[in-house]
Amino acid sequence: MESAKNLPVAVIGAGPIGLAAAAHLLERGLEPVIFEAGHSAGAAIEQWRHIRLFSPWRFNIDAAAVRLLEQTGWESPRPTALPYGGELIDNYLTPLADMPVMASRLQTGARVIAVTRLGLDKTHVRDRDTTPFLVRVEHANGETRDHVVAAVVDASGTWSTRNPLGTSGLPAIGEETVADRISSPLPDVTGRDRTSFAGRRVLVVGAGHSAANTLINLADLSKEEPNTRILWAVRGGSADKVYGGGAADGLPARGQLGARLRRLVEAGSIELHTRFGIAGLKTLDSGVSVESVDGRTLDVDVIVPCTGFRPDLEILRELRLNLDPAVEAPTELGPLIDPEFHSCGTVPPHGAKLLSHPEKDFYIVGMKSYGRAPTFLLATGYEQVRSVAAALAGDHEAADLVQLELPETGVCSTDAGTSCDVPATGIDEEAELGCCASPEPVLIGFPTGLAHGRSGQS
Repeated sequence: MESAKNLPVAVIGAGPIGLAAAAHLLERGLEPVIFEAGHSAGAAIEQWRHIRLFSPWRFNIDAAAVRLLEQTGWESPRPTALPYGGELIDNYLTPLADMPVMASRLQTGARVIAVTRLGLDKTHVRDRDTTPFLVRVEHANGETRDHVVAAVVDASGTWSTRNPLGTSGLPAIGEETVADRISSPLPDVTGRDRTSFAGRRVLVVGAGHSAANTLINLADLSKEEPNTRILWAVRGGSADKVYGGGAADGLPARGQLGARLRRLVEAGSIELHTRFGIAGLKTLDSGVSVESVDGRTLDVDVIVPCTGFRPDLEILRELRLNLDPAVEAPTELGPLIDPEFHSCGTVPPHGAKLLSHPEKDFYIVGMKSYGRAPTFLLATGYEQVRSVAAALAGDHEAADLVQLELPETGVCSTDAGTSCDVPATGIDEEAELGCCASPEPVLIGFPTGLAHGRSGQS
């Protein structure tokens, strides 16, 4: 950044990782400008504010952000409490974003549509490393503007680009034509979105944590709306990995969730369909016909896609990136987070060095840095941005000294709806407070005794 000292650093996204990045940049004497596509900080989390996290507060807040907040008299939530998504916003992200030092640098309703080098496309080499970046942004007033910056930290996440319902990584045939029958990945079925699900035939697709949460919430809805029919489709031969360790689970809240889901299936409250890879969807007068690859069909009214997410790389097309061909994470990070072999707890700490690309002073951080892998933890992201801020400030010793202890406490589902920190429901408050609660970062997946995060084979 030597040639662009007087230019700001662009941070894309004002979620937990983006705001943490800005806080660390400020501590380093660098000037961040934050572009958030939503209307407020934490806009993606706002869509699942009704969901409770597994990881306690102490692992959900960033040290530099806390140092800023404490200047205002902010009091940290109880470290061992498990926050809802809404509490993460209301008690942490919003107070942080509202601080004058942050608010003056935050632009909401500002969607980044492209990142490149000023005057250079990706084919040009000469003076590339010393040329500032150009970030093209669509602003809330309809105006599109170009912003010239010294560096770019992409913390935009993956929420806006869910994986398709079909197999082979492609949308099922007809998926686009029934889009109005497909809900958001984590709908508030007992609250905000109740009318879309009450008394309907609902198909939940996926074998991860989002599916588990939605199924349990639908079961609660069906107690008040008995005509609600709950169907669950998974590609595998069983749902055992979603049920998890039950009473033997290292985290009681997580074990309770899996055990409750199993009971609902065994009682017939949830209709489980295994080995159901979706091949096609057709519009019916009364809903949608969902056809599996082996010819079975289910007629439903609404589909909840709990199939995971993938990064939006289109905005980075003019940058020189080095991405793992499997998970679309930075090349050196990819093998360390591949869900075929790793769970959240087995991912080693990493910082700017592993997150770097041929494009100097450009970094992808947070959930997006994990590409298609679902094994991300907020605590991991906070260490990422601490290291990146140090690297951009020229403190390479601090950037290289990455320290983060993550436990091997379970296997993360490949169909997890967001990251390993999100989310949990149906939690017994006493379990949260009990002495046996895990003192470590908690994962989204369920412990199954496997050594890695996807396959049923050890």
